[in-house]
Amino acid sequence: MEKKNIDWANLGFGYIKTDYRFVSNYKNGAWEEGYLTEDANVVISECAGVLQYAQTIFEGMKAYTTADGRIVTFRPDLNGERMEQSAARLEMPVYPKDEFVKAVLKTIKANEAYVPPYGSGATLYVRPYMFGSNAVIGVKPADEYQFRVFTTPVGPYFKGGVKPLTIRISDFDRAAPNGTGHIKAGLNYAMSLHAIVDAHKQGYDENMYLDAATRTKVEETGGANFLFVTRDGKVVTPKSNSILPSITRRSLIQVAKEYLGLEAEEREVFVSELGDFAECGLCGTAAVISPVGKIVDHGKEICLPSGMSEMGPVTKKLYDTLTGIQMGTIKAPEGGVVEVE
Repeated sequence: MEKKNIDWANLGFGYIKTDYRFVSNYKNGAWEEGYLTEDANVVISECAGVLQYAQTIFEGMKAYTTADGRIVTFRPDLNGERMEQSAARLEMPVYPKDEFVKAVLKTIKANEAYVPPYGSGATLYVRPYMFGSNAVIGVKPADEYQFRVFTTPVGPYFKGGVKPLTIRISDFDRAAPNGTGHIKAGLNYAMSLHAIVDAHKQGYDENMYLDAATRTKVEETGGANFLFVTRDGKVVTPKSNSILPSITRRSLIQVAKEYLGLEAEEREVFVSELGDFAECGLCGTAAVISPVGKIVDHGKEICLPSGMSEMGPVTKKLYDTLTGIQMGTIKAPEGGVVEVE
């Protein structure tokens, strides 16, 4: 299929309408057979559950053109599993993982002309999401839902090269210990908006949220997990029941152990030990790993030895290996990459 006439090299990370999106409705206790549509508009009741009580969940993933010209996506089954967990937590009907993967692949295939070419630095972002669609005025779950998948071509997260971030330890809490921090619900992101706007006003790139109970342990940012590297090269990620289980983080741990032969562990990370790490990064779908150069704890600066000018050596190896797997230049683990046919 001929590609769209888009300046791929200069794409930003924003929304561009593509030709097709997938839609499936849940009514009378069952999901209807889904379909592709060219209509990008969503028409719902003014009293829809999503508008009144924020009953909505979503996922984020990407499709890539590999070095040999194939179109692939990375671990869609894990996104499907996470969406099942999110739905169950918000009393929404589960859209089955297998159907989720089929819908994602069908939507990517229908928008094949928008998948950026290999080497352009751009990718096709894929956004599956679900929301309560019927009128709900009492505080209760909706009875009807809509599951949708749309795509949009996006440029690299970093323009002009990778620059380590400066983040602050936030006084705001992201999630309660027994709350919804472990699922990908829109309400979690709404809660982080004021904090990130405030951080930007104060000159910081992101927030580091601590555990709400003791405020002594590292959790995550508003949209990414943390990854640390010790001075002897061990990869460490924070462990908490209120952290979103990032698929990118899980993949990086696998890369560290199986591809790079590094020791890696998930454990509680305390604020008091931040100065002991050699490297720090934020990991997520958008940029794989965004390096952190400085953490500011209420005026006290913690500078990572990897410096403020470039990505640390271990973080760089993790980044290069995972992106190589995604782009087809490094052999993927079993089931790691799914081709769109």
